[in-house]
Amino acid sequence: MAREDAVRCLRCLLYAINLLFWLMSACVLGVAAWIRDSLNTVLTLTAHTRLEEAAVLTYSPAVHPVIISVCCFLVIVAMVGYCGALRCNLLLLSWYFCSLLVIFCVELASAVWTYDEPSVQRSDMISLKSRMPNYGLQHYQWLTHTWNSFQTEFECCGVIYFTDWLEMTEMEWPPDSCCSNQYPGCARHAHYHDLSDLHQEGCGPKIYGFIRGTKQLQALRFLGVSIGVAQILAMALTLTLLWALYYGRQAPEPDSTPLALPLTSASLASAPLASSAPLASSAPLASAPPALTHGLSAAAPAAARCNHTDKSCSGKHVAAAASGLQIEMERLS
Repeated sequence: MAREDAVRCLRCLLYAINLLFWLMSACVLGVAAWIRDSLNTVLTLTAHTRLEEAAVLTYSPAVHPVIISVCCFLVIVAMVGYCGALRCNLLLLSWYFCSLLVIFCVELASAVWTYDEPSVQRSDMISLKSRMPNYGLQHYQWLTHTWNSFQTEFECCGVIYFTDWLEMTEMEWPPDSCCSNQYPGCARHAHYHDLSDLHQEGCGPKIYGFIRGTKQLQALRFLGVSIGVAQILAMALTLTLLWALYYGRQAPEPDSTPLALPLTSASLASAPLASSAPLASSAPLASAPPALTHGLSAAAPAAARCNHTDKSCSGKHVAAAASGLQIEMERLS
């Protein structure tokens, strides 16, 4: 009974851990997709600069294809573990344990291999100004779209200040993406009437803060560590459940049926002898005929042999002896 309660408890814990695997994997995939969009924008603006290298080093462990593939595979493995715990299937549980071990090793190796502290300084932000003169050109529409998307998302303008657009380009006012309330011609109106309608902070510090790490990146790191701890716990629980199920099946079940007492010749011979008790009581044993006495004396050794060798005695031999004794008694009567 105690073993069954332990197995039930282990199965419930595995259910909960597999549910956590599904939730955490979905969160990792969602946050990674969110970060990847912003990361592509930053990589486009910082192409061929030290900022690009620093951004890759910072976010590579979080959005690496290996990590994304592992999270997708973990969803399938969690389903297998749920089915194995539900059916108490040793094969599914063994496959579940081996898969978790492989995933954990891959995650650990990927984290160690891709970990590196980026070396970036604020002075490197000045290199972003080299990307500004191509803004608005026909062959650089992708760069124009990237600048507009970044300034709108991060609410910034220029590299250090919005005047960088006037210095690095032939524009008379900043792009409309610098406006707090965007509409066609808003930057021109703000430039001549109210500069407070423009974003006052440059995009350089925003990119620097993004490379140093964002809240989304911290959430991804926390989820990664949580998944690793949950995998270790799940492997320990799976091993314990495998041990309980395997040795529980090997242990013999106690037989609840009552033990049948072996039939002996004495017990079988007592029945006919008891039936002839009235005949025997009518005449003393001493006055019995010699043939009857001889038959009883001949049956006694056989009964004694059956008492000592119960396994060699069979029901047929005992029945034959009893019937022979009954025939002899009828003949004498």
